[in-house]
Formats: sequence, C-alpha cells, structure tokens
Amino acid sequence: MIKSSVINSYIIREFLLSTFNVTLIISAAGLIMNLREEVTYFTDYDVGIMLPIALSLMIIPSILINIFPFIIFLSAMWTLIKLKNSGEILSLKTFGLSSTKFVYLLGIASFFVGIIILTAFNPITSIMVKYYEDIKGSYDIDKSHLASITSNGVWLKENIGSKTNIIKSKKIDGDLLFDVSIYSFEDDVLVERIEAKTADILNTPWIIKNGLKISIAEQNVKNSFENLIFESTFTKAKFNSIYSNLDTISFFKIMTNFKQLSQKGYNERLLNEKRHYYLSLPFFLVLMVCLAGIFILSSNDKKQNIYYIILSIITCVIIFYFKNFSMALGTTERIPMELSVWSPILILTLFCSVGIIQINEK
Repeated sequence: MIKSSVINSYIIREFLLSTFNVTLIISAAGLIMNLREEVTYFTDYDVGIMLPIALSLMIIPSILINIFPFIIFLSAMWTLIKLKNSGEILSLKTFGLSSTKFVYLLGIASFFVGIIILTAFNPITSIMVKYYEDIKGSYDIDKSHLASITSNGVWLKENIGSKTNIIKSKKIDGDLLFDVSIYSFEDDVLVERIEAKTADILNTPWIIKNGLKISIAEQNVKNSFENLIFESTFTKAKFNSIYSNLDTISFFKIMTNFKQLSQKGYNERLLNEKRHYYLSLPFFLVLMVCLAGIFILSSNDKKQNIYYIILSIITCVIIFYFKNFSMALGTTERIPMELSVWSPILILTLFCSVGIIQINEK
C-alpha cells in the first residue's frame, strides 16, 4: 500500500513542474514580443541589441506576476489532463483519493506559491521595474518635463518657452503642494524665486497662496502675496499619471509604508487597490486551480478534453475581463475600492463551491 504522503508529494511535484514549464513557455513568448517593442523604441538610438534584451529581461518577471493566475490555471489543467490521460487519476482514486482531494492538493500548493511570490519574488521584480523605467526614461525624447518623488519631497522641472521652472515641495496632499519653492531660470540665469505655503495644482494655472515672490532680475525686489496665479503645464492628473505604475513598489513596502507613500504623492486609491490586489493574489490562484479542476474532472471521457479546454479558457478570459472591469469601477469611484478587488473573488468562490460539490459526486 502506497503511503498517502507519497501520493500527495507526487501530485504536488507534478503540478509544480507543470507550473515551471508553463512559466518558461510564457516567459519565452513574452520576451520575444517585448523585445520587438524595445527594439522599435530604440530605433533612433545607437544602443545595439544588448540593451533591449536587458530591458526585456527586467520587465518580464513583473508581467509574469500580473498574469500568474492564468499561468496557474494552465498549469493545473496541464497536470490534471496528464494524470487523466495516463489513467493515474482512476488508479489513485482506488487509494481513496476523491476529485476534491486533487483540487485540494493543487490549491494548497498554489496558495503557498502565491505567498512565496509576494514575499520573495515581488520585492526583486519591483526593483527591476524601477531600473527599467529609469533606464528607458533616460532615453526619452521629451525631457522638457520631469517629476520625481524622493525622501526630500516632490521635485518638478518644466520648460515653458525660454523659461525653465524648478519646483520643490515638501509633500503633495490631495490637490495641494505644501511648502513650495519655485526657481525660474531664463537662459540658465535665475530670474525669480517664489516661496509659498501651498499651491493648488488641480488645474492650470496654479493658485499659489501665502508666500513671497523675489524678483532677482530686479535687484531682489520682494513682494508678499496671499494669492498668486502661476503658469505651469503640470496638473494633479499629469503628476498622478507619471506615478501610476505601482509595479515599482513592492508588496512589503505598500504594507509597511502606505502612509509615507501617500504623503509623498502616490495616489492613495491606487495604492489601496494595489494592496488589496496583492492580498487577494494567493486566494485568486486557489480559485483558478478550482476552476481548472471543475472543468477537467467533471468527466472521465478523454475525448471531451479539447471541449473542456476551449470552454475553460474562454471562461478564464471572461473572468480576467470582469476582474479588470471591476477594478476600473473602483478606480473611478463608482464602487468602493475594496469591493472592486474582492467582488470577483467572492463571485468566483461561489461558482467554484457549486462546481466542487458536483465533481465530488462523480
């Protein structure tokens, strides 16, 4: 009699091997597609082929994490179809393994894979994405407008005609920049300086309040003001779009430094969405395993494998579109952010619960 621990280890090992193989296949496909995009981007630069390859290798791991539920789904299908076609599922059932036992083992494995991704791989991929954006941004043709969030606050640089503005702020909160310093240059010569308490950047022009304007070109003439209209091309929406890629921030940093990131200027709603996305990832992986099990184990007829594969892939695509649609509703404040992330998980949980009960009866 084969020990149950040996059977469990065998099934989990087959699943992890399938996950590794599917990950390699999708990585190779993603590398080829992204490499083409990078080569096209650097057409006007004499950089050779190594830089596009290096950039592609930097961004692919982050893409894999974002589509990992789909990878887990394909891996679970691969494993179950392999065991089904070889007759091992029927053989293992003689040792007391039910259909739900197969799903349970793969689900537990996928849950721990999700935990490992968040705690071990995600911090590395976030650093790689940051390097990717920094390197690619250094080749950006349009360098007239720059923005950065550092430990010293918010920094902006913009060129308006012959005038260059360098703007420093302690923090951004809502529509306002606080403790603002603005240095205006013409032909690399400092001509004006503004110190103010706040600047409303919701729209252009900005409305700057409670400050001091120093005209250096006019022998340092100082004028205090309560309200000042300042022409700028930056708005809150434009600034948020620059820092909308939260893949540069790891799960650990979002969980431990959420308040600090928000104070630095990152959109709080997007941060909250990303936090709940990370928290829901292990559960989403388990549900994708359940979905694969429902389709593959619902019939013992090998001839129906192709039918169930096509149907399950279509269902998987629908789930991803629904999940993205739900998160878009949360981002636009149509529904609460937490609900936008977790509602697809809850709906899929109900569907999988009914499906698991049905396959357990067969």
